[in-house]
Amino acid sequence: MPYARRRRARSRPESNRSGYNGLSSPGGHSTSLNAARRERELAEVAETTVDVLVVGLGATGAGAALDAAARGLSVAAIDANDLAFGTSRWSSKMIHGGLRYLARGQVGVAAESAAERGVLLARTAPHLVRAQPYLLPLTPQVSRRSAAALMAGYRLGDAMRAAARTPRRLLPGPSRLDAAHALRLVPGLAPDDLRGALLSWDGRVVDDARLVVAIARTAAGYGARVLTRCRATELRADGAVARDELSGEPLTIRARAVINATGVWAATLDPSISLRPSRGTHLVLGPETLPHSRIGMHVPIPGERDRFVLVLPQPDGRVHVGLTDEPVEGPVPDVAEVPESDVAFLLDVLNSVLAEPVGRSQVAGTYAGLRPLLAGDGRTADLSRRHAVLTSPEGIVTVIGGKLTTYRRMAEDAVDRAVALRSLQAGPSPTARLSLVGAASGAVQGPWRLVERYGAEAPAVQALAEADPALAEPVGPGVIAAEFAWGARHEGALDAADLLDRRTRVGLVPADREAALPAAVAVMSG
Repeated sequence: MPYARRRRARSRPESNRSGYNGLSSPGGHSTSLNAARRERELAEVAETTVDVLVVGLGATGAGAALDAAARGLSVAAIDANDLAFGTSRWSSKMIHGGLRYLARGQVGVAAESAAERGVLLARTAPHLVRAQPYLLPLTPQVSRRSAAALMAGYRLGDAMRAAARTPRRLLPGPSRLDAAHALRLVPGLAPDDLRGALLSWDGRVVDDARLVVAIARTAAGYGARVLTRCRATELRADGAVARDELSGEPLTIRARAVINATGVWAATLDPSISLRPSRGTHLVLGPETLPHSRIGMHVPIPGERDRFVLVLPQPDGRVHVGLTDEPVEGPVPDVAEVPESDVAFLLDVLNSVLAEPVGRSQVAGTYAGLRPLLAGDGRTADLSRRHAVLTSPEGIVTVIGGKLTTYRRMAEDAVDRAVALRSLQAGPSPTARLSLVGAASGAVQGPWRLVERYGAEAPAVQALAEADPALAEPVGPGVIAAEFAWGARHEGALDAADLLDRRTRVGLVPADREAALPAAVAVMSG
């Protein structure tokens, strides 16, 4: 039977202090999202006035919905497409402590990143976020002076970890390795002139889209009405004009406060906002490309002082390589296209440290996300990642900028502004202490891949496979049909694309997507 290998998840006593048991929450509502709930809550929203309307269901928007609902406010959260449809699913999967910001003197941004990384690792999402080691090869491109400066930066980053009170057992400190040790960890490195490597640790999320799903479902558990395929066409101080993208029917949503969390698309709803989007491209390499590598890498970009290409092995054996930072001009597309120039750039940097170059034919897939950077002078790579909360003359709150790591703080700041602006009755944010759906208070038994993606809900997903042999069948690399069924019943998937591209990420490789499409369609039509 598929998934014969099983593991016991580590017990992390600091997680799940709020006591999630899967499909219910301390907020008293079910955490399950599905088509029936959407239809019911869409009708409810049309007939009432909510305290807060959140537009956009990426990490920050879902986080704002959770923050407001956990404070006891009534919430509607809408998105024109699906959960994590935009930038949030195209990240580098890093939950990082802001080392690059330290190098640029942005101490406040770095401290905020370190603090939020600790919250995710220790309390809110230990099932999805964990420590990841990264190796930086000391090749002739990295001078001894630069290596010393980098190690000093790593140690300063470790001090930020301590200041954020993230336990050492969750995030080890940096060290220097000799060349032999580096080659054992990454056998594909070019051995000639390799002086050794620097080893550092940072956070990573197993799947950025699944993090957003967990946030949205936790918000639903506190009573937030989470409505995908609901497009805002106009924002007003007292709500929004929207359209149900499934039926085409118009909808007026009345709200006491409105938060625009549409990221790189924010200016389409508030033209007063000025953004400079940038494109971050990633490559997906096949599992045979860098065999036996289980450690990430930071590969220095030639001519850049503090920029690196990230090499991150995935649980399915594939390897993601990214990312670029290129300005995007003109209208913002729903899904960014990857130009061949980005592919060539990433391969060139990667190959600068490998014994056997990776060719274009070994790239199984590509993806790109658009960063919502506030307009400024200079290159987009040099613009600050500090987030901003803006208020339009009409009283619409927009949250913009930032990073995936700091989504919770961004959401808190946006809700704080909305509460103050509209004099809503709500206390301070509790979200730094609230575990997300799937966080476990103890050991979880189940197939290792299900445990690392579903946490405490892994046994329930596995139970679907055990009850129906058809759902035990593999539908993609490391994915079984039961995950499609779970996505439709409990995670708000409304069509096959939701299952393939955001609930399981099978769609990252076109060939895998094509092979899995019939199974996804069958689940959605069943």
